[in-house]
Amino acid sequence: MIEHGPLLERLLAGEFVCAVSDDNAFRHLANEETRDAIDLYLRPLNRRLASNEEGSVYFLAWRQLNEAAREQLSRQLNDTVNSLLPLLEWLQLVQEALGRDTLAAPGDVLKPAEFSAKCEDNQSLRERLEKLATDSFFGSQSDQLDAQVKQLFKRLKEHGYLLQPHTERQVFVVTGKIDYLIEMVRFIRDEENLPIDGEREEGAQEALL
Repeated sequence: MIEHGPLLERLLAGEFVCAVSDDNAFRHLANEETRDAIDLYLRPLNRRLASNEEGSVYFLAWRQLNEAAREQLSRQLNDTVNSLLPLLEWLQLVQEALGRDTLAAPGDVLKPAEFSAKCEDNQSLRERLEKLATDSFFGSQSDQLDAQVKQLFKRLKEHGYLLQPHTERQVFVVTGKIDYLIEMVRFIRDEENLPIDGEREEGAQEALL
């Protein structure tokens, strides 16, 4: 397992691995033998490797939901739910501003300058952007559009939804964590009572850390 050590450390730290964030690691995880070996190592830690339904992103889930795991799962669910609305608003804002037919998907390239220009020319988009930027999740304290957009992209990068391949260039790539977010939305949509407990938590593991 020595060769998988760095990857295991990242997964245990809560990272999401996809073809955009780390193509080499993603290809390793696409191998069934590698996944089995990692799962065997994780068993004593009460963790296991999981992925979304499409298999486009890998992350860790609990193997058995004991009391400690339930408490942590509940905290993580609350944190995720609190960030869902601003994240979904951002996805819709990008779709409308850039005139796309669908939401941003893994591998899509986004340029803050292009996004700013589109919002600046549309009063409705500008107002929505200003409201979104001041949300506690993004936390912008500026009244300047360019600074607000910069803060949006900074926070999305910090949370793993965007990757900036070259720090000197303001060009970002959407990661597979977006697919995880969409699956989370579907899960919450299908559940009437949150936070979940009991047997429902077993079914939630694929969508929650």
